[in-house]
Amino acid sequence: MSEHERSRTMPAPPQTVFDQANDLDGLHHWLPQDLHVRAEVLPAVTVHEDSTGRDAPALLQADPEHLRIEWGTRDDGRYAGWLQVADSGDGTSEATIHLSFLDDEHTPADDDIDRTLDESLRHLADQVRLRTDTSG
Repeated sequence: MSEHERSRTMPAPPQTVFDQANDLDGLHHWLPQDLHVRAEVLPAVTVHEDSTGRDAPALLQADPEHLRIEWGTRDDGRYAGWLQVADSGDGTSEATIHLSFLDDEHTPADDDIDRTLDESLRHLADQVRLRTDTSG
């Protein structure tokens, strides 16, 4: 089993960050570039991975009251993750992504996972910044 977690300050209040992260049509803007999510009947989704060309059945659930999104593989339970948004004060927030890989055989290298998490949080911050720049 492999656990990874990264956090980043976001340039907006927590609800704005959560709304951006939870926008199903905009997930591709902050998820790793080779992953694409297609909603079915929520919480069921399909995740397409460009690098393998495969689709994987997954689950994606949002908890707006707690500003939390959880996801994972649907059938085999080999992968799970969550994103939590918390108020940092002064109109900013902190987004934390946590990933759990339960199948060591198919787990990417630690450095690759950490780099991907950092990139995803940076892309999410960019999307939040764009959202607040155009709405305010």
